[in-house]
Amino acid sequence: MKYSNQYLLFILCFVSSITISIAQSTLQKGKTAYESNKKAEAKKILATIDDDKSDYAEAQYILGRIAFDEQDYESAADFFEEASDTNPKNPDYHNWYGNALGNIAKDANPLRQGMLAPKMKAAWEKAIELDAKNMDARLSLIEYYTQAPSFMGGSYEKAHQMASQIKKIDLAEGHRAAGNIYYREKKITEAEKEFIAMAKVDPKKISGLASFYAQQKQYEKAFAIYEEELKKDNSNMSVVYQLGRLSAVSGLKLEQGEMHLKKYLAYQPQKNEPTHAGAYMRLGNIYEKKGNKAEAKQAYSLSLKLDPNTKEAKEGMERVK
Repeated sequence: MKYSNQYLLFILCFVSSITISIAQSTLQKGKTAYESNKKAEAKKILATIDDDKSDYAEAQYILGRIAFDEQDYESAADFFEEASDTNPKNPDYHNWYGNALGNIAKDANPLRQGMLAPKMKAAWEKAIELDAKNMDARLSLIEYYTQAPSFMGGSYEKAHQMASQIKKIDLAEGHRAAGNIYYREKKITEAEKEFIAMAKVDPKKISGLASFYAQQKQYEKAFAIYEEELKKDNSNMSVVYQLGRLSAVSGLKLEQGEMHLKKYLAYQPQKNEPTHAGAYMRLGNIYEKKGNKAEAKQAYSLSLKLDPNTKEAKEGMERVK
């Protein structure tokens, strides 16, 4: 049987559209599984997307995010590099490639750190080139500038220049960045001014000022800020946690701190909020400061049960044996 060219063209287009639809459906299934925290399922689904498919780069990126969440930074870097090589115009791929390399560098020997440094710096710079408002990449570069030696591109001057650029995009975030830079320079007065300015521009960021005071062991100022915030909204569980944490760190207001942490433990944290593992660890700190070793041991044990990698809980267990 003979077919016209138009008919054959129609068949080819139809088959092609079905193939694309299947690939997109597979990607969406993988995304949904990842967003539902079904990471093993997501990995199986996304691994089926071949490198000749249009969704391959995005699949590699999500696989990288999964590996990053699992703290497998070597694999994450490989996935992000593949994603950015496949689609070099996506700023997120470059940004997360830099993030993965940065985490690898933390535990690497000096020689490997020297090899990784220019790659992570270039990745964040590329992300900003593609998206000038990419805040994560800008903040990562500030971290780089303030920690890397000068011969590898480290520079407080460059860090401050970046903070000034951030102020043009997000004034409050720019003040925060400048405050962190001054803090690392041990210019405490200048840092405090920046954090105060940050809180004035965006009152929602006032916890950053409280954290600064806590780092300076000006605990009463930190308590005053958090307590005032809790008066405004007693359902703000982030503030509840921070009050508990502040008691654990400072050794002050221990009874209230215990109460706050128990309240937080009755709450289900959302994504990016402090975990129950962290709350149990801080509760252990409070019991330890109160001299209740048995209760401290139990709290540390619960923390480690939820997250075996909680370093401070491990250290606490050693102290209360």
